[in-house]
Amino acid sequence: MSNWPPYFYQQGDLEADSALRDHIFEQFRKREQMNSSTSTATPARHELFEKRVAEVKSPKSDINAIILDYLTMEGYPHAAAKFSTEANLKPQQEDPSIKTRQEIQHAIHSGNVELAIAGLNELDPEILDKNPKLHFSLLRLQLVELIRKCNGGDIRPALEFATSKVGPRASTNEEFRKDLERAMSLLIFDHDSPTLRPELKALLSSDLRRATATKVNEAILARQDQRKEAAIRTLVRMRAWAEQSARAKRLPVPNPLDIELLEEDSADTNGHEPMITT
Repeated sequence: MSNWPPYFYQQGDLEADSALRDHIFEQFRKREQMNSSTSTATPARHELFEKRVAEVKSPKSDINAIILDYLTMEGYPHAAAKFSTEANLKPQQEDPSIKTRQEIQHAIHSGNVELAIAGLNELDPEILDKNPKLHFSLLRLQLVELIRKCNGGDIRPALEFATSKVGPRASTNEEFRKDLERAMSLLIFDHDSPTLRPELKALLSSDLRRATATKVNEAILARQDQRKEAAIRTLVRMRAWAEQSARAKRLPVPNPLDIELLEEDSADTNGHEPMITT
């Protein structure tokens, strides 16, 4: 596993959530290096910890299964198919099922929310019918995309969409109403202004697209009676809990014990659920 197949680094199929993927793979590399040799520069009080870590041998088959699960659950059909062949593993889902989720997520990541909603309704209309919060999140994102396009130009398309599609849903829900008002505030301010308020900048950030795509992916998986997230995310939460418990008991754990994930993955941004929770 020291040399990863080149298709992991190709753009397109793995473009979304690539930071998380790359950091996970980097952790696997570092773990293998730690298994092969133990650092002599470790302080004495941490030597036992480092020794026990080095003694834990993670079977390559287990690591391959975790990677395949991540690629499958996150909606990367081509990479999942190639990796399952490379690692001699049986695919976890049929390719059309993964491909449909990937197409919907790709539409959201590219800002084509209308296409994503159409794809969801074609896949299973009840996903949005039974999840009004998710439906509103998509409509608000679509409104934000319209406002982004008309920045400094014709605002009528955004106003018409807000009035006909988003407004009626916000009129009966206080949380929706506040979200709509915040989105409509983008019509007043220059999007490129350095003084733009943080809550408005957040609406224009790609993080909002990513958070919405994640929620949609989870909703599809739940509708198909499958797990809502990849196993690696559960393992990360378990690891965070274990570290917190060890520190609470004042065990000799190195500080810091970095998990090598980006800060944005462990912080709640724009309603994006934090990946690490304790």
